[in-house]
Amino acid sequence: MASAALEPWQAAAPRRKRRSAERRPRGREVALRDLEAQPEVDCGVVLRRIREAGKDLLLSDFWSLALETINSCLTKHLEQLKVPEGTLLEALRNLHLDSSPNESAVTPGFITGENQVPGTCCWKCVCYGIGNFATCVIARHQLTFLLLFLEKCQIPRRHCWVYDPLFSQLEIAVLKSLGVTVLSENELLVFSRGSAVTDVDVSLRRVAWLGTQEGRRSIHGEPTIFYMPHCGTALYNNLLCSNWSVESLAKMLIIGNSFRGLEERLLARILQKNYAYIAKVLKGLEELELPETSQYMDVFNDTSIHWFPVQKLRRLPTDTWAFREEPDYQDCEDLEIIRNKRRAPSAADQNLPWQGSCPQR
Repeated sequence: MASAALEPWQAAAPRRKRRSAERRPRGREVALRDLEAQPEVDCGVVLRRIREAGKDLLLSDFWSLALETINSCLTKHLEQLKVPEGTLLEALRNLHLDSSPNESAVTPGFITGENQVPGTCCWKCVCYGIGNFATCVIARHQLTFLLLFLEKCQIPRRHCWVYDPLFSQLEIAVLKSLGVTVLSENELLVFSRGSAVTDVDVSLRRVAWLGTQEGRRSIHGEPTIFYMPHCGTALYNNLLCSNWSVESLAKMLIIGNSFRGLEERLLARILQKNYAYIAKVLKGLEELELPETSQYMDVFNDTSIHWFPVQKLRRLPTDTWAFREEPDYQDCEDLEIIRNKRRAPSAADQNLPWQGSCPQR
């Protein structure tokens, strides 16, 4: 009986195989490796896909409705910037915020080089977290929206800075051919605790880059539009931290995850502890939701335009602006960031007019 009992115990090979399997790359590691190994098409194919996405977007109900929202927000923001009266009227006329399709969206000029209408604009633009637009339809639509937005607002593409750690060399080449400024950083990815990335779309949703100094970008007095579709909550919190004054916030617009949605989804104590800057500014902003249509539900869901009226900011408690605590996300269980590897900034980064850090006590 003892000998019979030992026989199944001696069949140890499967156990060794299971232990060996545990040392295989985890899901997120495989996903990132597969991203790098995907066959790359040439720039022409990607640019053609972007042009086709532009045609679809221009003809959609979403675009015409979104332009109404954009027009309302940017008109108020221009007035707040105290643009001289004559210049303000000219700027409003030059916004071209109409919903009718134009030739620039279907000709090569839309996807190569500078904006079709040179014009001048008082805004800069910073874009984080677009993702792999060469292979992901959602990311491609988000990039197309950015290009059309720059054109409609007459923001020169050279005044738009773009970064995502997922960009392939092909995508970087495409972006440069489009005329935007591509930032180059080597970032360490940090995923949501307890979750594994299994495909491109999931990785786009669960990972968000926080940029040089982890997203702490100071606008340094330059009116700036931040375009950050589906980025991590910590990014928005750090961005507010580095521009924590009435003067700076009044010159910013943020197109990204709905702050009101964050307030509804998170417990008040969690929001105040982990994302204090968002919690403190909720009563000092205006938020306009982008429309939700079935065609672009996965692309722009929970996305809003946020701006900060001076009158509302000044009505916040006086101790609001004395708050200078460094954000600390060690206790965040749903942290979705990509931490910056500490290194000396490159010469190109040093020349960025909006680079900064969180104010110190």
